[in-house]
Amino acid sequence: MQMFKIAIVILRLGLGGLFIYAGVQKFIPKPPRPQTEMSADLPDSVVKIKAYIQGLKQTGYFWPLLGAVEFVSGALLISQYLALLGAVFLMPVTLNIFLFHLFLKPHETDDLILTALYLLANMAIIAWHYPSLKATFLNFKTIY
Repeated sequence: MQMFKIAIVILRLGLGGLFIYAGVQKFIPKPPRPQTEMSADLPDSVVKIKAYIQGLKQTGYFWPLLGAVEFVSGALLISQYLALLGAVFLMPVTLNIFLFHLFLKPHETDDLILTALYLLANMAIIAWHYPSLKATFLNFKTIY
């Protein structure tokens, strides 16, 4: 049992640190790349990936929102005290990252395995805290 507690703490710290870094990176401006590549020369999968990421950035709000959610969720995971809240907030993000790699980059198995590990780590943290979630969300006693 003690080994599981230590493993969960390591998962929280690792996943939290990773997403704090990823969240901060979304706010650092990148220099524009030269537009020398013709889209006709690129594989279809690369064109889809570029269109997806550019679409997220061009909304003007979603890319910074994603960075803020990643940063706050990572900080909550590292705090240990509010780690369950951070893991719940991060679940849709890790699921989307995994599905992005599954559908748009399935040929890159290293990235797919890595993102699956992020998702599994997040699910393990939530599963560890399942009794707390069960008490919170499945308690149907009326307040009246």
